[in-house]
Amino acid sequence: MGLENQGGSNGCNPIKKPGPVSMDHVLLALRETKEDRELRIRSLFNFFDKANSGYLDYAQIQAGLSALQIPSEYKYAKDLLNVCDANHDGRVDYLEFKRYMDDKELELYRIFQAIDVEHNGCILPEELCDALVRAGIEIDNEELARFVERVDKDNNGVITFEEWRDFLLLCPHEATIENIYHYLERVCLVDIGEQTVIPEGISKHVHASRYLIAGGVAGATSRTATAPLDRLKVILQVQTAQARIMPAVRAIWREGGLLSFFRGNGLNVVKVAPESAIKFYSYEMLKSFIVNAKGGEDKADNDIGTSGRLFAGGLAGAVAQTAIYPMDLLKTRIQTHAVEGGRIPGIATLSRDIWVQEGPRVFYRGLFPSLVGIIPYAGIDLAAYETLKDMSKKYLHDGDPGPLVQLGCGTVSGALGATCVYPLQVVRTRMQAQRSSADAAYKGMGDVFRRTFKHEGLRGFYKGIFPNLLKVVPSASITYLVYESMKKSLDLE
Repeated sequence: MGLENQGGSNGCNPIKKPGPVSMDHVLLALRETKEDRELRIRSLFNFFDKANSGYLDYAQIQAGLSALQIPSEYKYAKDLLNVCDANHDGRVDYLEFKRYMDDKELELYRIFQAIDVEHNGCILPEELCDALVRAGIEIDNEELARFVERVDKDNNGVITFEEWRDFLLLCPHEATIENIYHYLERVCLVDIGEQTVIPEGISKHVHASRYLIAGGVAGATSRTATAPLDRLKVILQVQTAQARIMPAVRAIWREGGLLSFFRGNGLNVVKVAPESAIKFYSYEMLKSFIVNAKGGEDKADNDIGTSGRLFAGGLAGAVAQTAIYPMDLLKTRIQTHAVEGGRIPGIATLSRDIWVQEGPRVFYRGLFPSLVGIIPYAGIDLAAYETLKDMSKKYLHDGDPGPLVQLGCGTVSGALGATCVYPLQVVRTRMQAQRSSADAAYKGMGDVFRRTFKHEGLRGFYKGIFPNLLKVVPSASITYLVYESMKKSLDLE
């Protein structure tokens, strides 16, 4: 069962009827009579209403979308139910369904006409490209060809109104060119297993800066909310004597009260945006490189597979970590700086002192253990996430996991990955915090491992892990909630 017009033709059908767009224009474009159209809509309603109940509910809509091979993920099916359900009773009867179809087909015809600048009854690829550019979306020839191929059912190189309608009829969002582009991504490109804050394909979108703003604000909010736990973790990591949480908390409080728990957070917040931007764009470039290396010009972005995502994600993380590492070192120095007379050195003063007294190479002290941990962390995180997501499908429901389930899977997998590579974090922090000119300074990564194991045993490599794990759940939750809120504020829904 499809959405095709049983009696129509796929040829271009220019409409000469004057006046504002009406249902008459739609009927002429589809070469349908009112009776034909009524039968088509009734047939589609009956297709969803398998139980012959006379109405559609969420489960029926979800099942119908799956049967039509349209993504039936929770939010999408829910949105379609909400937009059809005029009286908000949780059900869609035939009159409500018919009203949605009337409004949607008129809406789709209006934008079809706006894109069809030559008014020949078909959308040409170059017309579609121009419309996307006017909407602020830049795509290359390969992506444009995939767009046209996905909509053009008879593969004649142009899009008729019937094909346009069939592709977009059950998309519940307003028919703007931006929403249509995002819908295409959802249908064709998006892999919900991809753990990235920014959606697939947005690197070709000139509004990518908005996504980076949304991600930056979410990251900054999350890091600020969990800053006390981060400061406590760092303090415990650098203690070579016995480390206890409550004495460390009291010591931080004595330094300067509540504000002392947020020391170094300013730098932590400042580095969120550039780190996200560098990681994201590096990831997108590496994905394109992998696809081209496989000789797959016709491959979608998510065809790189698990190993490809692991490689691209790990290398992108390494590039971003290297670029912002001096800021990370400064943050650690500020957080562990011994207070003298209640004064903490400013960033400029601290940077100058490090440069003059220890040399420029010190700004990258501890980078190697940081980079060494990226690939195993990403691998464990990704493998655990995919495993948990598959388990959720098996034991919770048959459909795709909803956003809360994905959030839970991401939280657990992130915590597991962080725990496995935590010893490397301890080594990095100790190398960052210690002045190279100090007595008994560490000679390198191996020296930190050797001395830590000799004097503190295996437990020394897990100092501070408890506050680190405590911040995983609120950090992931706050990031997710703020990011979704920012997307709405920036009109990125």
